[in-house]
Amino acid sequence: MGEIEGSYRVLQTPGTRLGAQFNAGISTLEPGQSLSGNMVSGSKSHGRGLQIRVQGLDDSQEFFDMDVSFYSLCFLHSLLCALLIRPANTLFRLSVKFFPPDPGQLQEEYTRYLFSLQMKRDLMEGRLICTENTGALLASHLVQSEIGDYDDVADRDFLRMNKLLPYQEKVQERIMELHRRHLGQTPAESDFQILEIARKLEMYGVRFHPAADREGTKINLAVAHMGLQVFQGNTKINTFNWSKIRKLSFKRKRFLIKLHPEVHGPHQDTLEFMMASRDQCKIFWKICVEYHSFFRLFDQPQPKSKAILFTRGSSFRYSGRTQKQLVEYVRENGAKRTPYQRCVFPLHHAVYQKDYLFFSHDGSVVHYSVFKLFPFLLQRYPTDKAYFIAKEILTTERTYLKDLEVITVWFRSAVIKENAMPEGLMTLLFSNIDPIYEFHRGFLKELDQRLALWEGRSNAHVKGDYQRIGDVMLRNMGALKEFTSYLQKHDEVLTELEKASKRLKKLETVYKEFELQKVCYLPLNTFLLKPIQRLMHYKLILERLCKHYSPAHRDHDDCKEALKEVAEIATQLQSSLIRLENFQKLTELQRDLIGIENLTAPGREFIREGCLYKLTKKGLQQRMFFLFSDMLLYTSKGVTATNQFKVHGQLPLHGMIESENEWSVPHCFTIYSAQRTIVVAASSKVEMGKWIEDLNLAIDMAKKSQEKSSIFLDAGLTDRSSDEVSLEQESEDDMNSSRTSLDKQTHHRANTTMHVCWHRNTSVSMSDHSLAVENQLSGYLLRKFKNSNGWQKLWVVFTNFCLFFYKTHQDDFPLASLPLLGYTVSTPEESDSIHKEYVFKLQFKSHVYFFRAESEYTFERYEHVNLFIINSMTPKALSHTSWGNLIIVLN
Repeated sequence: MGEIEGSYRVLQTPGTRLGAQFNAGISTLEPGQSLSGNMVSGSKSHGRGLQIRVQGLDDSQEFFDMDVSFYSLCFLHSLLCALLIRPANTLFRLSVKFFPPDPGQLQEEYTRYLFSLQMKRDLMEGRLICTENTGALLASHLVQSEIGDYDDVADRDFLRMNKLLPYQEKVQERIMELHRRHLGQTPAESDFQILEIARKLEMYGVRFHPAADREGTKINLAVAHMGLQVFQGNTKINTFNWSKIRKLSFKRKRFLIKLHPEVHGPHQDTLEFMMASRDQCKIFWKICVEYHSFFRLFDQPQPKSKAILFTRGSSFRYSGRTQKQLVEYVRENGAKRTPYQRCVFPLHHAVYQKDYLFFSHDGSVVHYSVFKLFPFLLQRYPTDKAYFIAKEILTTERTYLKDLEVITVWFRSAVIKENAMPEGLMTLLFSNIDPIYEFHRGFLKELDQRLALWEGRSNAHVKGDYQRIGDVMLRNMGALKEFTSYLQKHDEVLTELEKASKRLKKLETVYKEFELQKVCYLPLNTFLLKPIQRLMHYKLILERLCKHYSPAHRDHDDCKEALKEVAEIATQLQSSLIRLENFQKLTELQRDLIGIENLTAPGREFIREGCLYKLTKKGLQQRMFFLFSDMLLYTSKGVTATNQFKVHGQLPLHGMIESENEWSVPHCFTIYSAQRTIVVAASSKVEMGKWIEDLNLAIDMAKKSQEKSSIFLDAGLTDRSSDEVSLEQESEDDMNSSRTSLDKQTHHRANTTMHVCWHRNTSVSMSDHSLAVENQLSGYLLRKFKNSNGWQKLWVVFTNFCLFFYKTHQDDFPLASLPLLGYTVSTPEESDSIHKEYVFKLQFKSHVYFFRAESEYTFERYEHVNLFIINSMTPKALSHTSWGNLIIVLN
């Protein structure tokens, strides 16, 4: 046993390891610490001062005076001996030490920035091995992070002056081509994209330690969050998870891995590798100990007590915070942290931010910034309400452009691939929408540049009157006039597309299959309405700006003129929009209703859809009702793969008399048609009132109209007994878990209002749909589930009565959705233990979500749209006891 110089037993005590599914955010940033305050003061201690040279992650170098006791700040173990021998000439190179499996979950923007710098260094030095195309993609995000949006001259200058890839000249044109696609991407978003790409590479965070196996074959050992890895060349040939390892030790130059007997059997439980020297063997052993402690333990291990007379082996233990402790620290101290903001400067000024990262002995981070030398760079985000209104224009414009791409990029690709659309229709569709898309690409770039100047994150040193948006809006709203003729053709485009999809089987198939793709997160023809609806958004936002500004404000006149321009176009297209929204809704229902044809008959208008309970001889039966200007349909949910609704009856409004609440049973009313009478009940008094009001209004309009719809169902379908219906009732818990969207089915469009109304026992009208168009939002929010520990930053799109969640605004499709019909909105209660500003609470039954906004303005905007969408009353379950008497009376 005398040869054992170091060993480490992998702890297997139940409850002390991090679970495999643990994926909370990690932060290593400490508040209130500065490099100068923590280091320089050490130089005055008893003459033990030491000057060291430090190279930061951005490759800049600085000299610092420090006490020798602080040299543990650096984890480059191989340099420690050099420090004692020739300290004046030693260069300390700062590096990321622990590489978490998902660096995108790092909660601090500053920490993600430092990690991206590490990826930049690894890429340049050839450590982060990847294909040339992936390398070019990573480099393009690095360029975007450094100099902002694509510019041919600036790109070439930057790539000439900065080495990002060993083979950079070979792929420079590809880098620039990819950079062009990152329009509007902020430095923080670039960092996120870099980490998302890097973490999927096999060589992410890998640090080779040369060794040889028992046969003398040269291999490389590495350690990662999941355990030890063995490479032959650059190819990983084996991984030993921590759960398989019982003990790690070393004897002189031999590194030993003792496995649990069940892994390789009782006779092959120890693996042996030979390293170049005892020091290298010990260094790798220590790194393994630290990695295991950091990623697998809840609490940091306590060091062994010192032996009085002699020692056996090494007493080394990891002494910093574990990943779990860092997560706990962020949870408890996140509100106390100083916000970090990075500025980006153009190349020709050659001013770059310098940030240095030091890991202290307790695992925390101390940083020092060039901001101490250049205080004018410390610009905070503006607090003026006008800035947040302008930012709303920018964030919703990003979503709008993505929505246009559903047609211009994704749908075009689908129909071209299958040769499914006639040439004439292709020309009509894309010649109208392509110019609009190109215009808004340029508009988005201009908006992003102006907001960058307003925030001070680009060209911050340039003095100019940039804290306004009216001039940008006026210039572009005036230019939009040129597209009025295109917008007026959208009626024809929508009609012809629907006709062709009915006439051509191949196009119909492509259309339906495309709607099932994740990128098509709304009914396809909804996206064709976006250009006209966007005009209404501009009008409303500009009205908000004009109301905010005083007449004397420098931005007021431009905003007022821009409002005048867009209001003129919007007025011309208002009637067209109403007609298109109605036609879109009818075509959507036509696809989802089985048992009725020609739902899009001329003159028919959609009024309301929702869930009611119809009284039958078998008792209450849940039905989905659809009210139109000429008829009332009631349906049951089918059991098809796409969950369509099956028509059971049709009641023409012609000859129907006004409904009224004449029953003593709660929320019950009678519908009297010329053919028959039905009794229905709503889920609440509010719901009943909505139905009676709309139904009576529709009946009154039908009486005044001399036209009678000739579109009726077959007589055999006019009233089908509920005995023929086989309903499969999904429980709310199955359909809407607390961590996923309502849609747990393969048909991802179950978040359309029809399906949501069915599951939430509520209804929605056409006027609600029209008003919802005016209340669309996009932007980043922090989300927290009822029982979760931390907040998750998400790009959130609020449209069509639903929240859609993305990681970033650049994602092509949402990760999940949350339909809001039936939810209540409020601020957190004391029992929720949410002690943050700008938080609103959404709740439906036991499902609770919390969302944090970035500002009071954003918080108020989300509260406004939520209060509009969400019913003030959660539907109550119907009382079967009270219905019993009514059933007896009818019988």
